[in-house]
Amino acid sequence: MRPITLRGISYATLKSLVKELIVMRLRRTLEKFVDSLPKLKTVKPTRKDSQKTFYEIAMKEFHEKLHRDLRPTRLWGYEGMFPGPIIDVRKDEFVEVLWKNELPSRHFLPIDQTLHSVAGNPEVRTVVHLHGGATPPDSDGYPDAWFTNGFAETGPDFRRRIYQYPNEQRASTLWYHDHAVGITRINVYAGLVGMYIVRDQQEKSLNLPGGDYEIPLLIQDRSFNEDGSLFYPTQPDPPLEDGPDPSVVPFYCGDTILVNGKVWPYLEVEPRKYRFRILNASNTRNFELSLDSGQSFYQIGSDGGLLAKPVKVQTIDMHPAERVDVIIDFSQHEGEYIVLTNGVGCGGPFDPETDANVMQFRVNQSLIEEDTSVIPKYLGELPLPSKHNIQTIRHLKLVGSQDKYGRPLLLLTNRMWDDPVTEKPRLGDTEIWMFMNTTAFAHPMHVHLVQFQVLEHQAFDLDLYNETGKLVFTGPIIAPSKSDRGLKDTITVPPGTVTRIVAKFAPYAGRYVWHCHILEHEDYDMMRPFDVKRRSDN
Repeated sequence: MRPITLRGISYATLKSLVKELIVMRLRRTLEKFVDSLPKLKTVKPTRKDSQKTFYEIAMKEFHEKLHRDLRPTRLWGYEGMFPGPIIDVRKDEFVEVLWKNELPSRHFLPIDQTLHSVAGNPEVRTVVHLHGGATPPDSDGYPDAWFTNGFAETGPDFRRRIYQYPNEQRASTLWYHDHAVGITRINVYAGLVGMYIVRDQQEKSLNLPGGDYEIPLLIQDRSFNEDGSLFYPTQPDPPLEDGPDPSVVPFYCGDTILVNGKVWPYLEVEPRKYRFRILNASNTRNFELSLDSGQSFYQIGSDGGLLAKPVKVQTIDMHPAERVDVIIDFSQHEGEYIVLTNGVGCGGPFDPETDANVMQFRVNQSLIEEDTSVIPKYLGELPLPSKHNIQTIRHLKLVGSQDKYGRPLLLLTNRMWDDPVTEKPRLGDTEIWMFMNTTAFAHPMHVHLVQFQVLEHQAFDLDLYNETGKLVFTGPIIAPSKSDRGLKDTITVPPGTVTRIVAKFAPYAGRYVWHCHILEHEDYDMMRPFDVKRRSDN
């Protein structure tokens, strides 16, 4: 059947344009910096003794106002919160969590039935991944280990209801989010994200800003319909003429920016030092953060915890899933209003009305007491993986192609999610992984289980490689930025570059995954399993 047209415009295109006009109208009416930044709540354990700490955390549907001028938005959240509550633990504290799915049986965001493991399975499936955690495989949130409301149905790799987190890792800012195969992008967009903080005695001894002066900032982007509901596209742009509807889109950028669940909020602060744990929990959007006062950030940590030394920076580049731990000193800015700005667009030209603003700091509070916190010159030794005993070097290509509908199909090593496992490091081995990006855009690559060290980036002639298959480097080896020289679990691989990382695959054997953390890419089909094998395994 030919598509219905109106003066040469297909019905699908017209529907998309009307939806976009509604969203654009709403965008212009939302005033910035009118809502106070919410303080993320810390969840209390259900029970605790000397052996373990136990939590029950339920995923629920609810409605919440995300901006003063928006009607309440339908959301999904852990413990009925958006974002979910902070899980705050100590190093080596043995934690168990019963994650409970109490969500409706129907999804309220568009589901593409053509993606892997979607057709024939329940619409609402969830599984929780502790991002950055050194976690046993049956508690890692494997994408096919999903479960439905009340565990009525479970995925083929479901192994346990109660997840175990030994927390045998250094102090760091982790996060948890949904990881269900084929629908991660819409489950996270619906609100299934939260922060997880590991603390240790060494970090406590540094006298960093703490208590009320340590504030998590979870940044995301969203778009809204006129009634306050979440907008997420059902079609790529331009829409498919002869393809599935709904369909996955190659990426999605919302036109409002939220921090801790509020659109463009403000925070009232004292003229003193504050510590901010910043997480980019967006589906696609990356940020280039700076302060319009011109002052610097003092970066003290990244994905895997503290750096060896603070790094003074004017801008912070953050791609999806990355965390940055910074100190901002407001002591010389009493009475000022300072905007945390963003310097890059998303999926199109930079829009100063939407892209440029993240939140506002109002230095209008009286100093309660003398600020005795410090920015140490030295933060501690980094437990980096050894580069002198490498067992394996893996060459891993990031590849672009098209599916039968003409949609972008982005793959790792040119294999689909369900293809046989090809990466099988031995338990305790140290390997170098070389991500070779043959696509035209950057990908934030995440490896489960491990914290790795970024070794270097190097550009190559992308056009020549895609035409002839010949790898010719066009520039020198570039060391990672100072802010990326700590431990990482997610690193951005620019187009036409090889990025090398080194990691020790420990402390657990079993099946994990590595993937692009642009969630639209992860869902289709830029994710692969890997097996950490015991020496005794064949």
